[in-house]
Amino acid sequence: MVRKYQDKSLTILLADPRGFCAGVDRAILIVEKALEKYGAPVYVRHEIVHNRHVLDDLEKKGAVFVETLDEVPDDVPVIFSAHGVPKRVPEAAEKRGMFYIDATCPLVSKVHRETERHHKNGLHVLLIGHAGHPEVEGTTGQLPDGAVTLIETAEDAENYRTDAPEKLAYATQTTLSVDDTQGIVDILLRRFPEIAAPKKEDICYATTNRQNAVKAIAPRCDLLVVIGSANSSNANRLVETAQKNGCANAFLAQNADAIDWEALAKNTKILGLSAGASTPEKLVQGVIDRAESLFGTITIENITTAEENITFKLPRILAA
Repeated sequence: MVRKYQDKSLTILLADPRGFCAGVDRAILIVEKALEKYGAPVYVRHEIVHNRHVLDDLEKKGAVFVETLDEVPDDVPVIFSAHGVPKRVPEAAEKRGMFYIDATCPLVSKVHRETERHHKNGLHVLLIGHAGHPEVEGTTGQLPDGAVTLIETAEDAENYRTDAPEKLAYATQTTLSVDDTQGIVDILLRRFPEIAAPKKEDICYATTNRQNAVKAIAPRCDLLVVIGSANSSNANRLVETAQKNGCANAFLAQNADAIDWEALAKNTKILGLSAGASTPEKLVQGVIDRAESLFGTITIENITTAEENITFKLPRILAA
């Protein structure tokens, strides 16, 4: 076989960790186990994780993804996505007598519990996150209206006003940029020294590890590609991390087909490759396979910055 770019060589720097995290693994397994136990269809409120490839696979097995409980029949199981849901959602399901399974990532549930604790202690919660993201909607929805203020930017943190600065707490979305979030937190701590902080960092281990891995390879890359879906917060943050840490030429691609290989071959000798926390490894392998089929010489370097061995238990009803 004659490779299209037979005269060119390409080095691929593989960021490790990359791809699936423990919360995503658990959420997908919950849907698969529910399908095995109860049969198709099993309904899922919102995308179980933000990756089209994963959703397509689950839909083929019998999962049905909907945005509201109104779309779910009374006599089938419904699963809540890994991003978490406002309290009103399980309350509405219980009123209808629906059988539901909560696939919320345990690290998101941790944020829910701490915001409830702050509210119980009489504190107003400043939630650092992105408006419209389901995780933010879920966390905000744990408390009554008006009990949470969303802080999206450093400017928001500078402009926030309160008559009770001693009665504040902050929490964060789990999939944010570590560096950008720290900048916002620093502003809040400067302006409100008494603000209550999380007992443990809210940004999850997987988000932090994947960003650190991208930071390690970005300065060496001519181009860095993050494999993931456009609506994946953590995947988009990886692109931003690369751009801010030595590789301005970084972008998000769903799979190998979304990459302009002609332009890559012309301008790239060292390619960085990572993947969002909801991206299957086979999509990363698909990029490597495509490169091997096109270039004369391929060198692959695996750059490991952390070892991950975290797992989360399944809900008891599915664990047997």
